[in-house]
Amino acid sequence: GRDMSLFLLTVFCIYGSVHVYAFCKAQAAFPLGIAPRVPLGLFLAAMTVSPVLVRLLERHSFDGMARSLSWVGYTWMGALFIFFSVSLLTDALRLAARLASVALRADAAWFVPSARQTFLLPLLLALCISVYAYFEALHIRTETITVRSPKIPPAMGRIRIAQISDVHLGLIVREERLHRILRVIRQADPDILVSTGDLMDGQIDSVSGLAEIFGSFTPRYGKFAVTGNHEFYAGLDHSLEVTRSAGFTVLRNEAAGAAGVVIAGVDDATGERFGTRPPLSEHDLLARLSPDTFIVLLKHMPVVGDSSSGLFDLQLSGHTHRGQIFPFRFMVRPFFSYVSGSHALPAGSLLHVSRGTGTWGPPMRFLAPPEVTVIDLVHGTDK
Repeated sequence: GRDMSLFLLTVFCIYGSVHVYAFCKAQAAFPLGIAPRVPLGLFLAAMTVSPVLVRLLERHSFDGMARSLSWVGYTWMGALFIFFSVSLLTDALRLAARLASVALRADAAWFVPSARQTFLLPLLLALCISVYAYFEALHIRTETITVRSPKIPPAMGRIRIAQISDVHLGLIVREERLHRILRVIRQADPDILVSTGDLMDGQIDSVSGLAEIFGSFTPRYGKFAVTGNHEFYAGLDHSLEVTRSAGFTVLRNEAAGAAGVVIAGVDDATGERFGTRPPLSEHDLLARLSPDTFIVLLKHMPVVGDSSSGLFDLQLSGHTHRGQIFPFRFMVRPFFSYVSGSHALPAGSLLHVSRGTGTWGPPMRFLAPPEVTVIDLVHGTDK
């Protein structure tokens, strides 16, 4: 709709501006003649529109070309934003040095970095960080949480839930990365596997055959999933079909009993923009459940509904990726109070926000490693 078009236009204006900034920095460092300026400008313009070209190629079933361009375009995107972040910092230092030289009435030449230095230093740092970030995205960490509650049936001993979130199956997150995720899940040997949204990335064609890899893992008490915003972007019906083909029971404002606890799942709020409204609200769903049973709420975005306070014991969410590439977590914080990790909520509930298991866009993570969360539910008194 109109809101989405406005959002995309804003994103491309910002992304285009970052490319213009990089071009100006290069031009200031190495004054270029018209001959090198034209191909550089064309390359930067192509990279600016590459996300759109990727989606168009994907939509018209040019999967091989879409995959190749997505690797180039999104790796460039990650490296460019790292360069931009470091470059802004060096620009600030350069400005501070100039102001200091004016204040001290000193000759600034020896301690104010040159335009060339403030281009080459961020460029070198961005390249090093980008290589590190690529490997950080492949290194999936296990985050383990133990939750004690008198509501956990003592006869069960320990109930182990593994949470994946924001896998973003598609052009970049494919067989190799999926097998890495599954290895970590198998090592944890959970009783229940849950996916808290964005299992899919974009077009459906590019995930054919991928979801079935999940089908090979069948935990004792089942697999449960909820929708994220990308399930709606990719097309809800197809997304649900793929998620179910991976062996997940999709909970759309529904609840299911498993291992003596209740798993409740709600649709992502993005669905309302697509005209999808579940028959039960989150509050009505939770209010119907027995307060004596331990209730796990699966909800893609880490938003705690005021009307749901105290009606669940543990909420599992994702969506934020913890910013994925530092310093973007600071841009996430104004929109979400809880960016990552475990948080005790006022009514005695607990919220865990996953950093995400895959990647969106750039196949990189910097200071936000991917995670598979392992939650051990144990009978006890201190929750």
